[in-house]
Amino acid sequence: MWRTVLDKMLAKLVVTGRLGVTWPDGRITAYGPGGDLEAKVRLTEESIVRELGQRPVLALGEGYMDGRIDVSPEQLYPFMALLIRNQQSGAMPRWFDTVQALRGWTRGIEQRNNPLRSQKNVQHHYDISDDLYRLFLDEDMQYSCAYFARPDMTLEAAQAAKKDLIARKLRITPGMRVLDIGCGWGGMALTLARDYGARVVGVTLSENQLATAQARAEEAGLSDKVEFRLLDYRKVGETFDRIVSVGMLEHVGFPHLDSYFAKVDELLAEDGIALIHTIGHLSEPQPTSMWLDKYIFPGGYVPSLSEVSASVEKTGLWATDVEVLRGHYGPTLHHWRARFEAALPKVREMYDETFVRMWRFYLVACEATFEEMYQGVFHLQLAHRQDAVPVTRDYLSRGQGDDRMMQAAQ
Repeated sequence: MWRTVLDKMLAKLVVTGRLGVTWPDGRITAYGPGGDLEAKVRLTEESIVRELGQRPVLALGEGYMDGRIDVSPEQLYPFMALLIRNQQSGAMPRWFDTVQALRGWTRGIEQRNNPLRSQKNVQHHYDISDDLYRLFLDEDMQYSCAYFARPDMTLEAAQAAKKDLIARKLRITPGMRVLDIGCGWGGMALTLARDYGARVVGVTLSENQLATAQARAEEAGLSDKVEFRLLDYRKVGETFDRIVSVGMLEHVGFPHLDSYFAKVDELLAEDGIALIHTIGHLSEPQPTSMWLDKYIFPGGYVPSLSEVSASVEKTGLWATDVEVLRGHYGPTLHHWRARFEAALPKVREMYDETFVRMWRFYLVACEATFEEMYQGVFHLQLAHRQDAVPVTRDYLSRGQGDDRMMQAAQ
């Protein structure tokens, strides 16, 4: 029965490229007309056939993790890209679309991330081990989309370019007080203090990230300019000249978007500037992947541009600039995935094979999503006054950014 269900699903879904499926009994079926994307997969047990027919998104990741879906590492990316591309152009069963719609309607209940739950969610992902992240991130441990001003840039150069672009959009001058919401391992805060002369307060809910960020500030001789706190952003009470938040809005959750931007409004000085860097949908709102929510980012939610705009509109803030970064996160994830695969001997010393397959699936699925879906990165520049920034983007030229860095160093 379930083979028939899954067979019909795939026959209807795969309208471009070709997918070859080897069933548990050894029989092989091909789906799709062929084309630039082709992949082969083997289903090793009847149980995964049933689960794919019942809950395809969750079962896809779980089946790969436990080996019931057998795909070689080289075939995993084309396999995921093929499925995602066809999900955009093909047709999923009506019941699947209904479930997705219901999950969208109930996201306000599923993602009630109060301070305690938010801390647990952060610890689930970020407090596993800094050593793992050091294996595949750049030297500054930037765990967000890089900025590939040129396609041949190294990951280190592209991450430095990302930080520089954000700093130029913030128009920082020496002595300004900056709040870094969700400061990670401290790279952005240390850059703004070292290269731009800012005085930075970074807040995080990750104990691992806090310890690493504080150690890095001490080692760089910047402890007098940078303060890191284990603190929920909702409990910050000071006013700041500038606010920056990179890759944190995705952890806020749909029900808290309004309160997040209201807090930015509250903490930003009258003549201040905020820059929010977040993953976002360019299509209508989408529910979080059930697999991603269960195994990687519990409580996470990627907002659509319409949702973010609606929340900003409820504040007293100007959206002085909105930029959509396209074609940058896919290459970023490709670099991370290549480094992860190169470091597999060390990863396997730290974790079992199920974890290795889980993390590989996470990196591959995210890379394919950014390449195949209407998903990018938003840069929301916000201010209380429309004249807080120039009326054209000419000030973002690299020469002016370099001048400010030289000024901070003097």
